[in-house]
Amino acid sequence: MAYLTLTREGLVWNLSLCNGENRLNDDMLAEFQAALDTIEHTEGKGALVITSSDPKFWSNGIDLNFVQEKGGMPYLVSEFAPRLDRLLLRLARFPLPTIACLSGHAYAGGALIAAACDFRTMRADRGRFCFPEVDIKIPFTPIMTEIVRLLPNPQVAWQMASTGLALGGEEAVKAGVVDKALGEAELLPTTMAWAAELAKKDRQTYTLIKRRWRNALEAFAH
Repeated sequence: MAYLTLTREGLVWNLSLCNGENRLNDDMLAEFQAALDTIEHTEGKGALVITSSDPKFWSNGIDLNFVQEKGGMPYLVSEFAPRLDRLLLRLARFPLPTIACLSGHAYAGGALIAAACDFRTMRADRGRFCFPEVDIKIPFTPIMTEIVRLLPNPQVAWQMASTGLALGGEEAVKAGVVDKALGEAELLPTTMAWAAELAKKDRQTYTLIKRRWRNALEAFAH
């Protein structure tokens, strides 16, 4: 795969974004969905960690050059945004525990993917977690709005969505939108160990609790 790799350590799946700034385009979303197919259709307990192979970027959001080549805003609105919505909705309701391991910047569409996960860890000394849509004049879809609202601190989620507030790892933990801020060397091992503990949960029970907790998404799922 050109945009990501999928490996497994025990019960924990590691989906690593591996295309530089990891900007989102049609092919990347297709690979992402295929990886989720593999994970979802594997029976038994498990957990998913989403990482990046790039030391600076986790995901820098939608590939706007790709969108422009495809026809600009009409293509974004009619084709790409619905495709991204489907990925976000699936990830937010995914039938396993999920952790976004933010080793670098998570902007815009990348930040939405992080928000769709159940938990987030982040490098303490590098990277920003940010929704710049208000500044680049691309409003959230209804599904994206609900994804941002999944962040545990509603006030900070609103500030991030409405002002483009960018948070570093330590700031994001204090603000209650990231669970752990860690040094570079301990970020992935600590996240994988946490995921291994989450993977022991009964899959059906965890999924039911998650989906009932996130019941605002159910209207979009049917």
